Amino acid sequence: MKRPVLQVALDLLDLKRAVEIAAEAVQGGADWIEVGTPLIKSEGMHAVRVMRERFPDREIVADMKIADTGAVEVEMAAKSGASIVCILADADDSVIREAVLAARQYGVRLMADLINTRNPVERSRELEKMGVDCINAHVGIDQQMIGMSSLDLLTRISGEIGIPLAAAGGLDADSAAEAVSCGAEIVIVGGAVTRSADVTASTARIRAAIDRPEARSRREAEDPDTAIRRMLEQVSAPNVSDAMHRKGSMAGLTPLCRSIKLVGRAVTVRTIAGDWAKPVEAIDLAGEGDVIVISNDGGTDIAPWGELATLSCLNRRVAGVVIDGAVRDADDIREMNFPLFARAVVPNAGEPKGLGEINAEIACCGQEVRPGDWIVGDESGVVVIQKERAYEIARRAMEVKKSEERIREEIRRGSTLSEVAELLKWEKR
Repeated sequence: MKRPVLQVALDLLDLKRAVEIAAEAVQGGADWIEVGTPLIKSEGMHAVRVMRERFPDREIVADMKIADTGAVEVEMAAKSGASIVCILADADDSVIREAVLAARQYGVRLMADLINTRNPVERSRELEKMGVDCINAHVGIDQQMIGMSSLDLLTRISGEIGIPLAAAGGLDADSAAEAVSCGAEIVIVGGAVTRSADVTASTARIRAAIDRPEARSRREAEDPDTAIRRMLEQVSAPNVSDAMHRKGSMAGLTPLCRSIKLVGRAVTVRTIAGDWAKPVEAIDLAGEGDVIVISNDGGTDIAPWGELATLSCLNRRVAGVVIDGAVRDADDIREMNFPLFARAVVPNAGEPKGLGEINAEIACCGQEVRPGDWIVGDESGVVVIQKERAYEIARRAMEVKKSEERIREEIRRGSTLSEVAELLKWEKR
């Protein structure tokens, strides 16, 4: 079997950072260096020229995503030093033909990107006939966030065309190896490398995985709830807030205990003035890993929750409690180190009158919460995620975390946050 090509996609905005990451990726075994579309839009053809100068022994891919003026844009990339130029697969046939002619004239290869293509198998056959050199089975980042897979797309096309196949879209070491087993000759990896604190090591792991794919079969699809919980347990409440563009954050809450993490589906409770009947009854309805979210009508003078209710939650393996109101028995709850968030601590207990309801839509600390919505909390606060978007937000939060890992590493090496973010360059004038 021919050795698979490892292409690293530099979907960054800053050329200096991109060059540093590319150098580390080459050390780890990257074959092709892709000047990603964001980098081209930010830095222009200068980015392609710099990559060609810095890495003369590597193929330089210009991800132009050409949609029009095929000949002009291929010529521009080729003269800047690109050896492979990317065109959108769903560009008009006239654009494809002009791009192919220009590619032949300037001695470069043309890669067609299937992102958002309606009939990928049929279109791949057409592109092969028109002279495109390779096809990229690519699922875009926003599609990945809702669960679409480049491996599914790759499997549909594999064996249908005679030109090389590439795969791109959220690949890591495991899925990159699966891509090779499914027929990819070119594996394109982005965030798993460029957002890593140790780019060289991450690249080397992917290199080793695709060199020995061992004819891997596709992994069984993970249960959605299991996947969401697994991802949310790895990220912070600030990661989730960033992924949601500052939506969903509850106001005024304080964690009662330190070094805690809260992840689970909401069991909602509406009660009034410290009436603790419905909050306590909710414990019996909550499942393992659920979060009880209590609306106490905004009152903080009387607590609808205390130590005995918390002990009951521990026995039921409830993940935590969020109270738009007060809690008491704080010292006992802290000894349990139970994830509990409240707006106040008071000694006063209410009475079990039985007012209110369980598993209705409630307002809690400025946010609407419905039964089954996901709750994420830590020492930075609590965030509510609508259940319909939970998988997407969990994926986006993981991407936020990866980006921070790389930034953190660059700061450790002596840079500053303003330098990494290039604040002056991107400030509004």
